[in-house]
Amino acid sequence: MPPILLASACLLIVTLGYASLCASSPFGDCRKCRGFGFAMKTDRKGRMKRGKHCRRCDGLGKRIRVGRRLYNLWLHVYRDGTDTPARHNPARKG
Repeated sequence: MPPILLASACLLIVTLGYASLCASSPFGDCRKCRGFGFAMKTDRKGRMKRGKHCRRCDGLGKRIRVGRRLYNLWLHVYRDGTDTPARHNPARKG
């Protein structure tokens, strides 16, 4: 199998896998708080302590995935640019 064909197949598999992940689970854990909703801190003795409210995810612990955000943007642009067909009213003349 030629290397370019193998690379294309691997890229297609990865892309389809990520697309299915975004479709089945559009939200992932927040990268800053790791899904806790607050930052984990340590005190002077090294014990874990609850930190401040996470500003990136607003304390929810979840974020929307990049692929899902791009899909939502594409869908929004498509819906804004598509003209919906008008219904034909036979009672109206003209």
